Amino acid sequence: MRPLIRTARCCLRARERAMATFSVAPAAISSSTAARPLSSLRPHRRLLLPCFLHTAPAPAGARALRTSAAAASAVEVGGVKIARKDVVKEDDPTNNVPDTIFSKIGLQLHMRDNHPLGILKNTIYDYFDKNFAGQFYKFDDLCPLVSVKQNFDDVLVPADHVSRSYNDTYYVDGQTVLRCHTSAHQAELLRDGHTHFLVTGDVYRRDSIDSTHYPVFHQMEGFRVFSPDDWSGSGMDGTAYAYAAADLKKTLEGLARHLFGAVEMRWVDTYFPFTNPSFELEIYFQDDWLEVLGCGVTEQEILKRNGRTDHVAWAFGLGLERLAMVLFDIPDIRLFWSNDKRFTSQFSEGKLGVKFKPFSKFPPCYKDMSFWINDEFTENNLCEVVRGIAGDLVEEVKLIDNFTNKKGMTSHCYRIAYRSMERSLTDEEINDLQWNVREAVKSKLKVELR
Repeated sequence: MRPLIRTARCCLRARERAMATFSVAPAAISSSTAARPLSSLRPHRRLLLPCFLHTAPAPAGARALRTSAAAASAVEVGGVKIARKDVVKEDDPTNNVPDTIFSKIGLQLHMRDNHPLGILKNTIYDYFDKNFAGQFYKFDDLCPLVSVKQNFDDVLVPADHVSRSYNDTYYVDGQTVLRCHTSAHQAELLRDGHTHFLVTGDVYRRDSIDSTHYPVFHQMEGFRVFSPDDWSGSGMDGTAYAYAAADLKKTLEGLARHLFGAVEMRWVDTYFPFTNPSFELEIYFQDDWLEVLGCGVTEQEILKRNGRTDHVAWAFGLGLERLAMVLFDIPDIRLFWSNDKRFTSQFSEGKLGVKFKPFSKFPPCYKDMSFWINDEFTENNLCEVVRGIAGDLVEEVKLIDNFTNKKGMTSHCYRIAYRSMERSLTDEEINDLQWNVREAVKSKLKVELR
């Protein structure tokens, strides 16, 4: 689980300014069945991108090559037709979405019943169907393009929070982002009258490169609203908040047992801007404590803004990949995107916890790269450049050395691990990748190679 907002000490790992919303409601939640082009949802104002992300447009030939590689045809998600030109805009300084990210839109791994993520999602649905028959409405096809207001303001993310930066979030333009979390749909669903719902979908965050992090992953959010009649007739001592917190913990402890069996559990107090109190549920699994999800009692301000003044609610969020990697013994997050039959054939609908059998033991190849950084350098930007060249052939980017010389210049040395999950890479192939990475890092990040 990678919740959007962490405590202050984890602020730099958080992934998620008050701005206007779309001029019309997103078609993802519309009752209309006719798909609408994304241009009909386009906002009006712009926000300037920090200068470190202003890059010169690629040559026409290179741009055409990238376009063909990134599925230039439009995809449809939640009734919205999304074309490449709507998401990847090389000439727009407020846009930082690369083709590698656009190519993932519409793949919806969580909708595949024989995929580990789909199996896990359906197992969670089964739990809620069994214990809350007919109560929870399920959304798993909502459009991932949302307004800045939906993604941040509606869930009370502070205006100065690091997660709003272009370093952490994919901006389509100054008003529109690829959602950082499924909570981006929370306010609109409440306004539409929903009181019990589960939202599952792909979410997008600029991130580091290693075996457990990927810029596109999948989340599920659960939300339940209580009316005064619920807690006043419960006979339970304490406030409405205590009632909601108790119900939340009971519900999620049951979910943990449904997924992991009879395990030891503990609750850890934490902080999220949209819940208070806030908790993390951990279980003792495979000789270690594992964080399963984040949750809490919904901040009253969110309910007030959406017509639920006299109500209380709880919410939880979990990362499907994080739990699936544990339940299925999947060692690398890149494998979820594999179409190799040696991977996909191992999983079947309804069979949770089938242990993955590795089919590849190809060794990694390591290449080091050193350069003098500038004041605008960030590691997330470096990882975006490396991914843009090497795609899923890059396994890890790790800082292995840094120093500052007498002139005040700082040098970073990164070790890049290249490895395919499906085949051996040739020396020539790796050398070409590394050369292209070095050139791209030099030109796009404006650093001086050593």
